[in-house]
Amino acid sequence: MDFFEWLNDQLLRMEWLSQGVKAVLEALGLDLSSRLGGSLHFFIYDVIKIFILLSVLIFIISWIQSYFPPERTRRILGGLQGFRANLAAALLGTITPFCSCSSIPLFIGFTGSGLPLSITFSFLISSPLVDLASLILLAGIFNWSIAIAYVLLGLVLAVLGGALIGALRMEQQIEAFVTRHPVLDLPPEQLQLRDRLRYAAEQVQEIVQRVWMYVLLGVGIGALIHNWIPESVINALIGSDKLWSVPLATLIGIPMYADIFGTLPIAEALVHKGVGLGTVLAFMMAVTALSLPSLIMLRKVVKPPLLAAFFSIITLGIMLIGYLFNAFAYLFL
Repeated sequence: MDFFEWLNDQLLRMEWLSQGVKAVLEALGLDLSSRLGGSLHFFIYDVIKIFILLSVLIFIISWIQSYFPPERTRRILGGLQGFRANLAAALLGTITPFCSCSSIPLFIGFTGSGLPLSITFSFLISSPLVDLASLILLAGIFNWSIAIAYVLLGLVLAVLGGALIGALRMEQQIEAFVTRHPVLDLPPEQLQLRDRLRYAAEQVQEIVQRVWMYVLLGVGIGALIHNWIPESVINALIGSDKLWSVPLATLIGIPMYADIFGTLPIAEALVHKGVGLGTVLAFMMAVTALSLPSLIMLRKVVKPPLLAAFFSIITLGIMLIGYLFNAFAYLFL
């Protein structure tokens, strides 16, 4: 157990990096107990740590993803029904791109090829909300129990959310152009190992270029919260004792556009300030699954009644998860 904790601290939390940044800043004459020194340490350490984890995780996940091109994924899902189909869609969503906007083209392809709405929405919910990278990063920022609980509840939300949308029988609420252009049934490309490795490296470059600004912004906000905003102010707004904290955090997260890499530093700072764990996770889920840009893109694909149903089901599900985490936070912290 001690060895596992040491490995977790060194590989995921990167304590060696924290100590190295601390030593450099102190050598430059900065007092890390001051607001400026503490903010610089938080910012530099978190930025380097996140980009290291980001690059390694994207490479591994992209290599795995190379075995699941869209057509193969569609065929796997098309051969399943009921709960198994929703669960498979949610699980396959964990190895797809990291932001909600990137998942919508795949959602269009799956819907256009005739897959039931329940399956395609389980995929759409899971893809930005839960991925293998989120499991590792959450474990690095918090601990493994929080990470596993987050991923499991995210999968439950994806499965139940997709099933509820399917039960509403709103197929007529899909825009006509989607069903007029089904995906061609092409055999998956046979890739060699070097092709898969090249693909993984290209994905690292592409995704880092796409998210670096959000990572810097998220870490910057986290550093600001961590060292400059008084704990009393944060607790007055979204303290763990406030009943409105979870809905407020959810609504605050919706207009933002980021992925889990940009929201984790903010979440880390909020937890350190005493904000409830469920409130923080509800904020993260709202940012990743209900971002305003992704809702605008989804509106181009579905009609308002279906968009409203999707938004309502996921919002209520996120809030329920937030309240559950707040109620049972003592089991995880």
